[in-house]
Amino acid sequence: MQLHKHRQEDELAFVLHSYPYRETSLILEVFSRQHGRVALIARGARRARSPLRGLLMSFQPLVLSWFGKHELRTLHRAEWQGGQPQLQGKALLCGLYVNELLLNLMVRDDPHEQLFDHYRDTLHRLVHEDDHAATLRSFEKKLLQELGYALQLVQEADSGEPINPAAGYRYVIELGAVPVASHSLARLDEPEGLFMLGKSLQDMAADNYCDAVSAQQSKQLMRMLLNYYLAGKVLHTRELIKDLQRI
Repeated sequence: MQLHKHRQEDELAFVLHSYPYRETSLILEVFSRQHGRVALIARGARRARSPLRGLLMSFQPLVLSWFGKHELRTLHRAEWQGGQPQLQGKALLCGLYVNELLLNLMVRDDPHEQLFDHYRDTLHRLVHEDDHAATLRSFEKKLLQELGYALQLVQEADSGEPINPAAGYRYVIELGAVPVASHSLARLDEPEGLFMLGKSLQDMAADNYCDAVSAQQSKQLMRMLLNYYLAGKVLHTRELIKDLQRI
């Protein structure tokens, strides 16, 4: 509910990142459903008797209220919504990776309600499902789609014909899947791009990562695309999990 153009009340949100500010406060980067990524200062949140102490945790659904007309707003109320178990182990690393993607690819004050809902579902899946790699691929794909970089997974880039599951392709950034004459990677007359099987592209379109080849090729494709759109930014959480073969 919006009472004033500089005051927002009862916004569903998640904390993406926080860090200390001065002696007793915190700076928060939050992902809110109706306002997108927002920066907030939580004054006094680190004081021992603050009602905010221990409340502003990542991966927990919150209802936040804030005010301010500048890029850094002031938090004035927070309520925990409950219902989300804490991420642990590999799921926690995956959650940190997802948060870092949002921090590096989303601009502030750009609402993405469907992406917010998918983020909330992703956290649920990380807790309750074992195939974290499939969960991450689904989120990465949705993130790029919401930001205007949707993958072209069902049609060939040059002809518009449906992807042939038995054919080989090169996926070219900002173009899509271009057929190759064979599955060889050595042809000099083929356009640049990542080699993909048509079946892998179809499986990605369906969010089906059960096939080992599709899972591996989808990981390689998302890595290539994200590196491109990150424009040289390093994801620290990726460095932590890069040796986990299933991620």
